[in-house]
Amino acid sequence: MERLSQILTRIDGKGYKAYKDIQGEYRFGKFTLFIDHVQGDPFASPSRIRIRVSQRITKHRPEWLKNALRQTALEDWWVRKWAERIGRFSRRTTGTGKSGLIAIDRPGQQILKRAAAVVTADHLEVRLSVGLPARGRTVLGKQARQMLLEDLPQLVDETCILREADFRSIEARMQLVDNQQAIREEMDRNGWVSFVADGSILPRKSGINDQPLRGESVIPFRTPPSFKVSIAVPHGAPITGMAIPRGVTLIVGGGYHGKSTLLKAIERGVYHHIEGDGREYVLTVPDAVKIRSEDGRRVEKVNISPFISRLPFGRATERFSTDDASGSTSQAANIMESLEMGCSCLLMDEDTSATNFMIRDARMQALVSKGKEPITPFIDKVRQLYEEKGVSTILVLGGSGDYFDVADHVIMMDHYTPCDVTEEAKDIARSYQLARKREGGESFGEVTPRFPLAEGFDAHKGRKEKADALGLDTIQLGTGRIDLSALEQLVDPSQTRAIAQILRVLGEKVDGSKSLRELIDEVFAELKQQGFDAISPYRRGHHPGDLALPRKLEVAGAVNRLRSLEVRGE
Repeated sequence: MERLSQILTRIDGKGYKAYKDIQGEYRFGKFTLFIDHVQGDPFASPSRIRIRVSQRITKHRPEWLKNALRQTALEDWWVRKWAERIGRFSRRTTGTGKSGLIAIDRPGQQILKRAAAVVTADHLEVRLSVGLPARGRTVLGKQARQMLLEDLPQLVDETCILREADFRSIEARMQLVDNQQAIREEMDRNGWVSFVADGSILPRKSGINDQPLRGESVIPFRTPPSFKVSIAVPHGAPITGMAIPRGVTLIVGGGYHGKSTLLKAIERGVYHHIEGDGREYVLTVPDAVKIRSEDGRRVEKVNISPFISRLPFGRATERFSTDDASGSTSQAANIMESLEMGCSCLLMDEDTSATNFMIRDARMQALVSKGKEPITPFIDKVRQLYEEKGVSTILVLGGSGDYFDVADHVIMMDHYTPCDVTEEAKDIARSYQLARKREGGESFGEVTPRFPLAEGFDAHKGRKEKADALGLDTIQLGTGRIDLSALEQLVDPSQTRAIAQILRVLGEKVDGSKSLRELIDEVFAELKQQGFDAISPYRRGHHPGDLALPRKLEVAGAVNRLRSLEVRGE
């Protein structure tokens, strides 16, 4: 601590690059400060520091670390506590650019594995971004001393010494994730793809605010009796709710009655949510994928022949490529790419699907013969997909009752309340026999693995590597940009930043010998073993601290949207 004070006094008034002298490790009374990276000027990306606090100070209970799920929940709890307190200390000092900034990666409503905090049996380590004070490009040593030698120790005192209320809060978090995991295990035993607890608050404040909607008009979720199950959990009374079995499930109802709201909650149920979110006990199989049409996306040698064949001019679809996919070809590619990665459940909304991909009614079949129509609609493949591949579908519909014939379950949303109308839908299907003919053959078709080539992963921009996120929906890789806006289960920009780094690492691995799924599995095995150091662009321990773990499916989605991607077939 004294050594850092001396350096800051010595460089006071010098050029900004003199701050490089403070890089290193410094012992304080209750913590160790690591200054890993110093920004090049006051306007550049902030400097990166780590604060390591001994277990003697934090007094973590051993049971909080007894499994990986609890460890992630504890680390998430620490990040939220620092995020809550840090605002009181940020920008206390004045200066140019980012001077005085103290920041941490801020979580949303999901509990994600993050680089911002690491808890071990020995210590807590928190990763922060700081803006070192300057006037113009001149070091403000006195202000830096206040920031690093006064404000940081006070922040550690206020944040890292646990009070009784903190112990209660952490225990509540541990009990929550234990219960969530118990529900997931019960889902697996019983063959359920999703569970929605009674009393859940599904609607959000707005399309850009993921916090729960509040007010007297909000209707808590209530399970139809025929779908109701009760699950014993480790903490508290059994939790009751709606269990959606494997198979084909339709969510129907009039406009603005809550169909898409229910599906949105189900698609976010692949993650665990924090207490108070309203969807704490809305849980979905972790590899469920939201599918939509995506006009204009690039497709690289995807086997879309189960859905689309016999294109004009004899164009093959077993290795289909295009720089400008239509709604139907993009939706077909999105499904086949998800199957390639091993997903077990598709989530689809009629509103964001290509109409001609979803249904071809009898009148259109009569006018346009199958010989002239290359598209086999999803209605003719959805049962084969489940019966042959074991892949379930949850589908929101408002306009096509033809799907009643192929559904296992039909849930109708009526004034935001679900009702089981399966038998009624089946009666209607029997009364109104379809004149349309099934298309697409007697089997689903093949899912073909693809083997990426190194040429498509160039992360260089000039002489430097460039792999970074531009918000939630865009990645800059080398000179190209990847649009991820159709990956609706991507929930945090820190996940996008992690995907960018994973793409950079994949570029070092690909040589055409391994499939895309094998490559991604390999990187995730390294992440499990090494943590975020496995994808850090910096030397060990010096990663930026603003990464969160994505799913393999979103990583594959980013690879598939690389406009430079090149693959070979099997």
